[in-house]
Amino acid sequence: MTHFIKHFKSQMIALSNAPHNGGLFDANGFFFMQVHKNYNGDYKRDCGEFEIANGLKNFVGFMTAADIEKVLSIAKSGNVKAYTTAGITNPAIAGNEPPRFLSRTINIVLVIKEGLTLGAMTNAVMTATEAKTYTLLNHGYNATGTTSDGIGIFAFKGDLEWAGTGTELGINIGKAVRKALGESLKKWERLSK
Repeated sequence: MTHFIKHFKSQMIALSNAPHNGGLFDANGFFFMQVHKNYNGDYKRDCGEFEIANGLKNFVGFMTAADIEKVLSIAKSGNVKAYTTAGITNPAIAGNEPPRFLSRTINIVLVIKEGLTLGAMTNAVMTATEAKTYTLLNHGYNATGTTSDGIGIFAFKGDLEWAGTGTELGINIGKAVRKALGESLKKWERLSK
């Protein structure tokens, strides 16, 4: 498997920094696309071609040079499902001079089966990022992420306003991210030995 494709049963709102259909987007699903470790291509063109070649329409697309089949981890907590891929060749600390850019990355996608406001989706990004950083530190990485991390929040439009660490949703986000990313990091570490 050089990719992972997730179809949704019904369209969801996406908020992401994905290279393909990033930003605020009405999504039918998402994909993780594997690229070569020295990838330096036209990501917009390549993701668009990937979507067409796989018969997809209105998908949000993420990229990584990590071996998706070997590092993909999925965890569920409450109404939150986290999908992660970890590759740590370019760890970084926010605010420090970054290391040389490499195309392995941490991708975190959350599929939340609840109705959220846009503010709550933004809050979910924050909570997921905090959980990512805690997980990295807990696994011995002196880093807050990598130089090329991707994140996507998928939810239904609704009235739930908060997703911070003091809310039930935030707790479920934290648990799902920590479990999925922790498993993905362990898989990455085994491959890197």
